[in-house]
Amino acid sequence: MTERSGRPLAVFDLDNTLADTAHRQRFLRRRPRDWDAFFAAAPADPPIEEGVRLARERARACEIVYLTGRPERCRRDTLDWLAAHGLPPGEVHMRRDADRRPARRTKLETLRRLARDREIRVLVDDDELVCADAEAAGFPVLRARWAAPSAELKDAQEGQGRT
Repeated sequence: MTERSGRPLAVFDLDNTLADTAHRQRFLRRRPRDWDAFFAAAPADPPIEEGVRLARERARACEIVYLTGRPERCRRDTLDWLAAHGLPPGEVHMRRDADRRPARRTKLETLRRLARDREIRVLVDDDELVCADAEAAGFPVLRARWAAPSAELKDAQEGQGRT
């Protein structure tokens, strides 16, 4: 957690926005899906340079907040990954372990809570449904289109409530 500064917030998603999940998609193609292996492989995600560069740039004018659909049990690995790749410090908002609601609902709920006392300057996310709902709610959005789209990840985010 970081101390609240009053600066506007730049809110960044992780998977396929800052972290390349391509190497672990294979765990979502199996039936049943191997969620434990999928999340256990996250520390090996390579950074996506466009997203990392943007987070560093935005940190000059904004406080950075990370908003992910990853479950809370992945917090330590997530914090270690952010630090290892030199991302700016910031609060990390994660899905409760048993929360299976679609990412567009959980993320919008968190954005609204953050916006109660802070300006949201931008949400950067790869999920089209999250982006569309955030825009409809009045939040400025930058779509992270620098990673290859994944049908498995989209289903995990929206249908399975997993990431």
